[in-house]
Amino acid sequence: MKTAIICVSKHHGNTKKIAKAMAKILKADIFEPKDVKTKKLEEYDFIGLGSGIYAFKHDKEILELACKIPKLKSSFFIFSTSGSGNAKYHKTLKKTLESKGNKVIGEFACPGYDTFAIFKLFGGLNKGRPNKDDLAKAEDFAKKILNKKISPGEI
Repeated sequence: MKTAIICVSKHHGNTKKIAKAMAKILKADIFEPKDVKTKKLEEYDFIGLGSGIYAFKHDKEILELACKIPKLKSSFFIFSTSGSGNAKYHKTLKKTLESKGNKVIGEFACPGYDTFAIFKLFGGLNKGRPNKDDLAKAEDFAKKILNKKISPGEI
């Protein structure tokens, strides 16, 4: 199974750590959105899209790429890091992919070190995250994808 992981990891490298943990299990190619040719995505069985969460949704570059992705035979998974570590912020990205007829087979979210706005004054939220346990959970999520033992929406 051929896998592509496309991610944006801007501030602290949180999302890149998660992407690398998943890629290790999935033997995935990791890309930034600017380096992706949507036609080349047809070569992949699984495509992961992830970023930090900004203003309650994924990074603008990921959302813009999702708008350009046509219906593919590939299965998609979504991931993120954020101050809350909550997958409820995946709605916009998921809706964009599914509106094209693409299948989202799973979602993964975990806390990430967050120094946005006022949090910076207090040293940030979730210092040291994602941690070893978070990376292990990301690897477990990837194993479920690899073994096709994941239910839609499973976190």
